[in-house]
Amino acid sequence: MPPPFTKFHGLGNDYIVLEAQHLQDISNLGDFARQICNRHYGAGADGIAVIGAAVDADFNVRIFNPDGSEAGLSGNGTRCATAYLYYSGIWNAAELRLSTRTGIKKYRLCEQPGDGKYIFESELGQPKFAPQAIPMLMAGQQLDRVVGFPLAVGDESFPVTAMQMGNPNCCIFLEDFAALDWRRVGRAIETHPQFPDRTNVVFIRVLDRQTIELRIWERGVGETTASGTCSCAGAVAAMVNEKVDRDIKVLMPGGEVRINWRTDGEVVITGSAEVVYSAEWLV
Repeated sequence: MPPPFTKFHGLGNDYIVLEAQHLQDISNLGDFARQICNRHYGAGADGIAVIGAAVDADFNVRIFNPDGSEAGLSGNGTRCATAYLYYSGIWNAAELRLSTRTGIKKYRLCEQPGDGKYIFESELGQPKFAPQAIPMLMAGQQLDRVVGFPLAVGDESFPVTAMQMGNPNCCIFLEDFAALDWRRVGRAIETHPQFPDRTNVVFIRVLDRQTIELRIWERGVGETTASGTCSCAGAVAAMVNEKVDRDIKVLMPGGEVRINWRTDGEVVITGSAEVVYSAEWLV
């Protein structure tokens, strides 16, 4: 039987959501993700979210990138998966606990402003700054955290703030996005030898103490209109560099989210997920 799926997007960052029970005939989910995410020969998406049963949470979700790699976490991907559970009527309680590769994440339904659109407050975990936690290779240098580190990229050097925020993230502050070919730099840093697991690359423009703007080069995806984990990482990077307050608005080409880095260390993101369409995969 062809597996049914529903496509959602979080600020233009689109995910195909499927139930694990419908994928029992699929032997390799990475290959499947490459096929269905292809924007010319497949349904087209920035990733897939596969929902299954969980022992220690309400549900489990696995996130796969368009290149077939499995992500540790996706803020938008898990938010789309959560929206699917409400949209399909599988879940209707006010809160939901999702098990991911990086632990259990909590989601609270804040608002349903329209048919198929949901706004959630999500706890995405605590950032880790130690190089070994990111991971980031430091060639013998002993650092407790990577803040303002001069990263050599070819003949250039960029001061970066790096962290593990569900995925490796490398953040760079810019005054003007147009002044740098950030796509070229993002592509180069994603596969930089100092990041053995590759990395997301987040370019940050600080507008004021309450607002930042981002451009995002996502690991295994490329340029994206939005990203939950990247927006959290960009916000936290601006906070640890004392450029903004601890509760801010994050602007991206796809829209905006709210990021609050609570005093208990948890990073909370408030953003939307919206249904696009449902179909069956016939290939």
